[in-house]
Amino acid sequence: MEIAILRHGMPHWIPMTPIYASSFSGWISSYNASGLSETDYPPKNAVAYANVCQVIVSSSLQRSIDSAKALNAEKLALSDKQFIEAGLPSANWKFLKVSPNTWAVIFRVLWLLGYSNNSESLKEAKQRAILATDKLIKLAEKHQKVLFVGHGIFNQLLVKELKKRGWSGSKKLGSAYWAFKVYAK
Repeated sequence: MEIAILRHGMPHWIPMTPIYASSFSGWISSYNASGLSETDYPPKNAVAYANVCQVIVSSSLQRSIDSAKALNAEKLALSDKQFIEAGLPSANWKFLKVSPNTWAVIFRVLWLLGYSNNSESLKEAKQRAILATDKLIKLAEKHQKVLFVGHGIFNQLLVKELKKRGWSGSKKLGSAYWAFKVYAK
C-alpha cells in the first residue's frame, strides 16, 4: 500500500500589504478562499504518480481541490474539511503593521508554543491528524495507492502519524508548492 502526501500548488496571489494583527484573521479567510494560480502547474513526477494511483483525496480548501483537479480530476474521490491546514491563531493587536507572511510566522510560532486564540490548538490539530490518517489508511487498504493533496503543517502531522504506525518514507516533506513524498506499508 502507498499513500503519497503532496502540498498544494501555488494559490492565487492575495495582497501582502502590511496589516495589523487584528486584520490577520480576515486575511486568512481570503487566503483560504483562494484557488490555484492559473500560471502554476504540477511537476511531471506528481502528474505521473496521480496517473498510477487509484484515488485522490484533498482538503476542502479551494487551493487543494484545484491542485487535485490539476493532477487528475477524474480520481478526486474525497474532499474533506478534516484535512484542512492546521489553524492559525489571531489577536486584536493594533500596534504594529507587518506583512501577512510575517504575521503567519509569528502566529505559527505562538501556536506551537500553545497560543491558540480563535483557532484549534496544536493538540486538537494532532487529534484531527490521527482521524485523517485513519481515513487515508482505510482508502489505501481498499485502493492500494492514494494521493493526498493538503497543506504544509497538516501534512507534517499526517507524516508523523504514518511514521508512528510503521509506514516507511521520509520524515520531512519539504515546504515547496507541489512537494510530495510517498509512504508505503
